[in-house]
Amino acid sequence: MSARGHLARLLALVAAVVAVGAGALALTHGAGRSARASEPAAAPDAPAGPPPNVLIVLLDDQGYGQSSTFGGLIPTPTMDRLAAQGLRYTRFQVTALCSPTRAALLTGRNNHAVNMGVITNWATDNPGYNAAIPKSAAMMPEILRQHGYSTAAFGKWHLIPEREISLAGPFDHWPTHQGFDYFYGFLNGETNQWRPELVEGVTPVEMVAPPGREDDYTLSEHLADKAIGWIKAQKSADPNRPFFIYYAPGASHAPLQAPKAWIDRFRGKFDMGWDAYREQVFARQKALGVIPPDTQLTPRPREIPAWSSLSPEQKKVAARLMEIYAAFTAQNDHELGRVIDAIAVTGQLDNTLIVYVAGDNGASLEGGLNGTTNLMGALNGAPETTADMLARLDDLGGPHSLPHYPVGWAWAGNTPFQWGKRIGSHLGGTRDPMIVSWPRRIRDRGGVRYQFQNVTDLMPTILEAAGVKAPSSVNGVPQQRIDGVSMTPTFASARAPETRTRQYAEMLGNRSIYDHGWMAAARSGVLPWVFPERRELMARQPWELYDLDHDYSEARDLAAANPRKLKAMQALFDREARANHVYPLNPVTGGRQERPAGLHFTWYGRSGHSFVSMTPPFENRSHTITAYVDMPAEGGDGVLIADGAESGGFSLFVRDGRPTYVYNYFQRAVSTVTAPQRLKPGPAKITLAFVYDGGGLGRGATAILSVDDAEVGRVRIPATLTTAFSYEDTFDIGEDSASPVGDYRSPFPFAGGLRRVELDLAPR
Repeated sequence: MSARGHLARLLALVAAVVAVGAGALALTHGAGRSARASEPAAAPDAPAGPPPNVLIVLLDDQGYGQSSTFGGLIPTPTMDRLAAQGLRYTRFQVTALCSPTRAALLTGRNNHAVNMGVITNWATDNPGYNAAIPKSAAMMPEILRQHGYSTAAFGKWHLIPEREISLAGPFDHWPTHQGFDYFYGFLNGETNQWRPELVEGVTPVEMVAPPGREDDYTLSEHLADKAIGWIKAQKSADPNRPFFIYYAPGASHAPLQAPKAWIDRFRGKFDMGWDAYREQVFARQKALGVIPPDTQLTPRPREIPAWSSLSPEQKKVAARLMEIYAAFTAQNDHELGRVIDAIAVTGQLDNTLIVYVAGDNGASLEGGLNGTTNLMGALNGAPETTADMLARLDDLGGPHSLPHYPVGWAWAGNTPFQWGKRIGSHLGGTRDPMIVSWPRRIRDRGGVRYQFQNVTDLMPTILEAAGVKAPSSVNGVPQQRIDGVSMTPTFASARAPETRTRQYAEMLGNRSIYDHGWMAAARSGVLPWVFPERRELMARQPWELYDLDHDYSEARDLAAANPRKLKAMQALFDREARANHVYPLNPVTGGRQERPAGLHFTWYGRSGHSFVSMTPPFENRSHTITAYVDMPAEGGDGVLIADGAESGGFSLFVRDGRPTYVYNYFQRAVSTVTAPQRLKPGPAKITLAFVYDGGGLGRGATAILSVDDAEVGRVRIPATLTTAFSYEDTFDIGEDSASPVGDYRSPFPFAGGLRRVELDLAPR
């Protein structure tokens, strides 16, 4: 064939390929069969200019009147710095509990509409309360990830139905299956700062302090270290790829813990007491302009004692507990400053949109009237006197305590509002400080915004800032309505119209409705620090009515003066409640938690890391633990089974070759039985029979230890738990993760062969 013929055939072939490219064999996005023939795909929804990096900071259990940025007496210089270069929002609403706020923030939907009516630990089968966020409510990180963002989450998650927090999965609701490329943090509602229960991706890990830092290295610093490392790695690998970081460190949720050097900074700073604190903060808030000048300070509820009514000893303990809370809060703000400095090092702080929400609800009212050195002990009714707390005063906040501060300090921390955490009816539970910083876009630096905004508004705001349209379908699943409304107009002007004109709230029967400046509210009557809760109280509580446009703090109840308006607002709440799966209202937490069914349980090898919902219900009944082990010739020590933490729990373990059982009744009484002889090499059967006295909850028991069916010792246990040893530590097999129950260093994995561990429960 001639050269001309070859050329003709080649041109014909090219024409055919072009024709096919428009037909069934077309390759999408300009992709060819070779790199030379391909063209890059266009980026979808690309905004004008580079899209911003996004950092969302969500703190825990902090009130409106605690940070220095909003008039509080706890120094928060990082928050101050962001406020000076950004905006302070003074009418920002969250839900009154942590999981619901997190769900609303990350999905842009009302919390009940995505099944998060309460925290995951209290889920029920009712629509709106099963704690399983549906795929029809795709999270913000998934949407941004599909538009070119790197995504990472650090700290607290608390958005998984507790029955799914298992090494067996399912992992659908874990962070790395909800749009995050990387996750490092804890899955449940709280954790120990010194011995946290951590996960990287879906793998449990232990926090290891740097050499010589065991006494002052806590989770707040550790999470900052992890976030800084990720930021530097991401910007080194692809500096032009924007990131989305969700940073939720868990501060300042109980247990209140911080390094001693931080606690000592606040010694004597709160000796004035909570009544005087509230007065001082109220004046500072007016001076800062974060409350209107005509705001009234709401009075102390009769259920909370006056500071002057406390004894000198009670005041000393209460002041120390507040010092620890302040230290925890201030340390975390410092660590966050290091994270922001790391962004600055990359040269991209100017184009980083930072949203700093200082509280997923108001300050926590769960510490009791006197506070406690052991929160789980208090929840289980373990006795604790002021003298007991005074004896431990110097240890509080350290690795061997689990403290929480008194209700009075939480009430003061919510200045100028009524009530606090769990009370979704009143602003003390639902209004928190928020800062927005974006130097590239915000020109009114140091400005204050008074528009009413809701936590659901953050998702549409961030999507708009990133130039991303809210999708109608994500991963093939049609998406439900987004309830949030973008607040980006407020970035440019303090006079921007208020776009959020209506919002309901409900938490444990405490309910409210906001509409065009009016708020109607009704409490359940259940107090967060009183157990057991009384369901019938809710029927006795009156509805209240407030004109928030002229009464910022909810100080003047207008229900009696304006009954027609109240009735209209109640009807509006009912309509919103029905549309968002809020009913049925349930004011109590007891009895919500599911537990595994059956009387016989078997674990093969090291496993566990199970929270309460996945733990067999062994409390308040007799049970038998049987461990089948193979002891190596050189000896094999370690934990066989454990539940709880140093603050309270039980553990069956081998040390120096001898089986040992310890029962720690919330540091009030520790009962131990140890076999007198070392185990011989080879197979062994270790049995612990827990013989419960019966006759009620939390009664005594006798623990009988046997080896190869021969009793080797027994011990009397004077009192036992009633509900749970720990909400932040786990039930483990073959090790004791996080905080150790026994006198050993966790995780203390069993070094021998662990064939299986069995637990048999006696019938109720």
